[in-house]
Amino acid sequence: MKPSRRLNAALSAALLLDGALAATSGRFNILSMNVAGLPAFLNNNDVPGDKATNAAAIGSKFAEYGYDVIQVQEDFNYHAHVYRTDTHRFRTSTSGGVPFGSGLNTLSNLNWVDFRRIKWGKCSNASGADCLTPKGFTFMRVAIAGSTDNSTAAYVDFYNAHADAGVEGGDLAARNHNLNQVAAYISEWSKGNAVVFYGDTNSRYSRVGDTAVRSLLARENAEGPGLIDPWIELQRNGVVPTEEYGCGNPATNDVCEVVDKVFYRSSPLVTLQAETFRYDSPQFLQADGNVLSDHNPVFVDFAWSSGANLRQSDLFGGTSGNWFSDVPALASINKPKAAALIFRGKSRLDSVGLTLTDGTRFKHGGTGGTEVSLELGPSEYWVEAELCRGEKNGKTRNFSIKAATSSGRTLTAGTTTADCASFSAPDGWQIVGFVGQDGDEMDQLAFVYAPQ
Repeated sequence: MKPSRRLNAALSAALLLDGALAATSGRFNILSMNVAGLPAFLNNNDVPGDKATNAAAIGSKFAEYGYDVIQVQEDFNYHAHVYRTDTHRFRTSTSGGVPFGSGLNTLSNLNWVDFRRIKWGKCSNASGADCLTPKGFTFMRVAIAGSTDNSTAAYVDFYNAHADAGVEGGDLAARNHNLNQVAAYISEWSKGNAVVFYGDTNSRYSRVGDTAVRSLLARENAEGPGLIDPWIELQRNGVVPTEEYGCGNPATNDVCEVVDKVFYRSSPLVTLQAETFRYDSPQFLQADGNVLSDHNPVFVDFAWSSGANLRQSDLFGGTSGNWFSDVPALASINKPKAAALIFRGKSRLDSVGLTLTDGTRFKHGGTGGTEVSLELGPSEYWVEAELCRGEKNGKTRNFSIKAATSSGRTLTAGTTTADCASFSAPDGWQIVGFVGQDGDEMDQLAFVYAPQ
């Protein structure tokens, strides 16, 4: 069954333009595909036909089937041909061909923020030339839903990767280091967030030396990033394979194992559930029936819903600073409520904080500026906020905040600018915490809501 481009595009538009409030549930699908874009003189990938022609055919099929978020690997020297025939609205710019780029790109119906490319900390040439290009992984926060007034939003952190290839000792060590590097990044930069991570891992569960791929799974590693593999969940009855059962190309069933994998997890803000897993190889064939790539494309369809007890506003500000999230702490508190607000600011917004009625304290940012505070009454809730942003040393930061309570009282800090946004908790909800990025000041900020 082919995904409907028209239906997916309509759903995506509805998610992002749903009046004042964002949608609280929906669907999106993803595709992972290694597009075999190494220069032909380096690797013909055992794929018949001209590589430029095949790349253009791949791009046209991306457009035809309208997958919501496509992540590609080995998108090197034929990148322009893929993009020439694809029609997705949001696409990453190439980082270059061999030997300059990573070959990782994203083509999406959904917008994102905070896109980054991260190079592997270790590579190996034991079985080939993995160190020839700056391979690694990418990160972005994809907006699966948002409101027209910034008040509510739903984000999922997306990762794309191409790990070291080969089966020699050096290859295995590098590849395990690669996947552990992604796991560490998820722990730091996706704290409190739902995650979808997919790409060419060059790993097999059935290969004894591929230990890191197992450590990504919640069922295998309680201290890891807590991910689920929908192939294991939907095609393998929840059992991680120990015996090799490789796929042909094109794959003739969905039970066989490939090195291209998908992982995901939910968060208190967004619940994800994979509902369909399949290899979309039949959709990516040449007119004569030959394959377009030496990898089987991997398709997963997700259902999602907003958290029952915690939700968030849209993000506002810049992209500098370090990620923070009050979500993990809030998720463990029954009926959180703000008892006091504490801000610091002068020329800009230096810090935000609050104390909950159970004594829990949150503070983010630096120590500059002047501190202001407001104690809330037992039946008084923080329900509205305004943020203003501006430029400082070439970087966008939040310059001011204004909080308003259900009793009409306000608290302000910092200096207002002409670029401001207002945020209102949904009816019956309240502001109880923050997510964002900070340093000495508040670079990026969003508000966390809980029911009153």
